[in-house]
Amino acid sequence: MDQLRFEPEGYLSQTLCDGMEVRAWEGIVYIANPVSELQSMNLYAPAAYFEGGSVNGYTAATAPIFFPNTVGGFMPGPAATPQTRGAGATVAAALRQGYVVACPGARGNRLKDAQGRSLGRAPAAICDLKAAVRWLRHNAGRIPGDVERIIPNGTSAGGAMAALLGSTGNHPDYAPYLAQMGAAEARDDVFAASCYCPIIHLHHADKAYEWEFVGVNDYKRFAFGPNGPQLVEGVMDQARQALSRELAAAFPAHVAELGGSVEALEEQLRHMVIASAQQALDRGEDLSALGCLSIAGGQVTAVDFRAFVGYRGRMKLAPAFDDLALNSPETQLFCDAYGQARHFTDFGMAHSQAGGSMAEPDQIRMMDPIAYVGKADTAPHFRVRHGAADRDTSLAISALLVNALRAEGIDVDYSLPWGVPHAGDYDLPELFAWIDGLCR
Repeated sequence: MDQLRFEPEGYLSQTLCDGMEVRAWEGIVYIANPVSELQSMNLYAPAAYFEGGSVNGYTAATAPIFFPNTVGGFMPGPAATPQTRGAGATVAAALRQGYVVACPGARGNRLKDAQGRSLGRAPAAICDLKAAVRWLRHNAGRIPGDVERIIPNGTSAGGAMAALLGSTGNHPDYAPYLAQMGAAEARDDVFAASCYCPIIHLHHADKAYEWEFVGVNDYKRFAFGPNGPQLVEGVMDQARQALSRELAAAFPAHVAELGGSVEALEEQLRHMVIASAQQALDRGEDLSALGCLSIAGGQVTAVDFRAFVGYRGRMKLAPAFDDLALNSPETQLFCDAYGQARHFTDFGMAHSQAGGSMAEPDQIRMMDPIAYVGKADTAPHFRVRHGAADRDTSLAISALLVNALRAEGIDVDYSLPWGVPHAGDYDLPELFAWIDGLCR
C-alpha cells in the first residue's frame, strides 16, 4: 500500500467569496513518519478543471502549482486555507488566477515533543517543505497541476524558506532528514521561487546590518506586549555602538570572499533605490522633502545612500540576529536538541552574555540559500522583493542572494519597492504576471 498516494475522490467542494467553485483536499499528511500535525498540506484547484474547463488559459494538466508557506519569525507555519487571515487572500487570488494551490504546513521555533525535545529547530522547516514538494512530485498525474511548475512563495522567514527551496533542490545534505521523516522518493527542486524580504545568510546578517546602519544609533521598533503592539525606542549605549562598528568593519572582507566589494554593492543598492524612487515619483508621490534624494526635471538623479539609511532609521540593536543574550528568533532556530537557544556566529559566541554554546556548522549552512546556489539543482527563475523601507534586515542581504544567483546564470526579477516595509504579497497582480510570463 502506498501511504503517500493521493486519493482524488476525497475532496470537499468550496465556494470562494466571489462565487468561484474550487475543490479542496485538506489535511493531507505528506510524509510517512509525522511527528507534528503541522506536517500536512492543503491542496486546492478550480472546480472548472474537473469539468473539462480552463481558467486564465490553464487546464488541470498545465496549471502551475503555487506553493505558499506561512512561516514567520521561524515559528511554526500552519497550512493556509482560502479563509486564513492574511494568507488566505493570497490563496484565493492564486486560485482565481487559475493556479493549483498547495499550502504546506511546517514546523518551527519552540515546538517540542512530550519529552521536551525540539521538533522545530533548523533544518526542520525547510525539510518539511521539501518533503511536501516531494509528495507533489510523487503524485504526478494524480493531482491537478503541473509538478514541473512548482513555485514557492513566502515572506520574511517564509521568504527564506522560498529561497532555500529555490536554491537547494535535491542536495544530499537534506537527504538523511527526509529519509527519517519518510518523505517520498522523488525530486524536491522547484521551477521558480518568489521571495519577499527573505531573512537569510544569517551567519553574516549581523555584519551586513551594521555595515548599513552603523552610525545610526537611535532605534525604533514595535514590540508585542500584554496590551498589544508597543513602541520601543531609544539610543544604543556606547558598548552597543562599539559592537556595531566592529561588525561593520568585518563586512567588506566577507563580501570580498563572495567575489565582490562593498563599494560595488553600495553602488548597486544606490541604483536600485534611485529606480525605486523614480517609480514612486512617476506614480505621483511627492518626494521633494527628502533630503537624501536629488530630483531635477521629474527625474531622480542621485541618492545619498548614507542619508537614505538614516531616513529609514535603525530598528534592531547590535547585533541584530545573533543576540548576545540568546533571545532572538534566530538563536532559537539554531537551538540544541532540547530547545536551548545557541549562537551561530563566531562574533556572537565571543561576546556571549548568556554563556551560550555554538550551533553545528552543518545546521547553520542548511539554512543559507547562498551556500547552495550553483551547488544544487537551483530553480531557473527567482523573484525577489525587498521593500526600500525595510529595516528588519539589510538591503545588502537580498542583493548578495541576487548576485550569487545571477553569477550562475539564474534569471532574477529584483526590485526594492519604494516605501514598502518588511512585508509580502503586496503586489499580487505583478507577481502573477511574472508567473504567467514563465508558465504560459
